[in-house]
Amino acid sequence: MITIALPKGRIADEVLNIFSSIFGDEFCFLDRKLILQKGDFRFLLVRNQDVPIYVAYQAADLGVVGLDVLEENKLDIIRLLDLKIGKCKVVLGSKLNVGIDYNKPQIRIATKMPNITRDFFSKRAVATDIIKLYGSIELAPLVGLADAIVDIVETGNTMKQHNLKVDEVILESSAYLIANHNSFYAKKTNILDLYKKIEIIRDNL
Repeated sequence: MITIALPKGRIADEVLNIFSSIFGDEFCFLDRKLILQKGDFRFLLVRNQDVPIYVAYQAADLGVVGLDVLEENKLDIIRLLDLKIGKCKVVLGSKLNVGIDYNKPQIRIATKMPNITRDFFSKRAVATDIIKLYGSIELAPLVGLADAIVDIVETGNTMKQHNLKVDEVILESSAYLIANHNSFYAKKTNILDLYKKIEIIRDNL
């Protein structure tokens, strides 16, 4: 049995479609269930940020999660394969026609990703006051809570609607297949077999 943790939402559907293509059978969660068992596979439906935790602690052998989440959590797991789905960008953004005043002794950044933000600015030796928010990040510069934001964008339309602009792309992200170290060595043959099948489907998408 191989247990795979999937994030709720669009990526989960895309991954299940990959498995449907591989095995020629329908893979889908029904009636808000959080566990799907299909032959030798068990899928867990969890919050995006929790996928690496399930894998790191071996509650799941494999997982699928965005590179942005991996970079933010920095857990000791194996990054097996870039699935090239769920593409997005982690960006630095600020108010249109205002920008970021780097002459300030410290700039205030609102974000859901404090670790990525801290790493980005520390490499540039820029002093920051990082405010962690859990949603509505775009609001922060508009009401004076922050000078800028670090957030995830897909098209950038949401930022434009709030009179914000992208100053810089920090990270280009897509979904990765990840593995627990112990699981990988204990179930290496089965995992690598699955890896090759997923790679073929990915390359033909």
